[in-house]
Amino acid sequence: MHFLRPRFYEAIVPPPLDRRSREVVVASGIAELAGGLAVVSDRTRRIARHWLLATLLAVFPANVYMAVRPERFRRFPRSLLWARLPLQAVFAWMTWRGTE
Repeated sequence: MHFLRPRFYEAIVPPPLDRRSREVVVASGIAELAGGLAVVSDRTRRIARHWLLATLLAVFPANVYMAVRPERFRRFPRSLLWARLPLQAVFAWMTWRGTE
């Protein structure tokens, strides 16, 4: 979706990276695709695990930014923005389990 709906992702890039939001969105999209491709092969799956976990960690500030600045993201209920934060731990666990 980073490449299909880049404006949404650019809007959630937190300061001070917001001046390079397009580049950040492209880089994170490429990182996700690369990790997804690396999961396919048994030889690269362990590296993919760490790569994808690092990617989740790298994009976590965008989720925090959305939660602490809900007035910028009125389409989403405030409670949902906060609920996404602990959900990232679930995604990390699923990434770990899915790459064993």
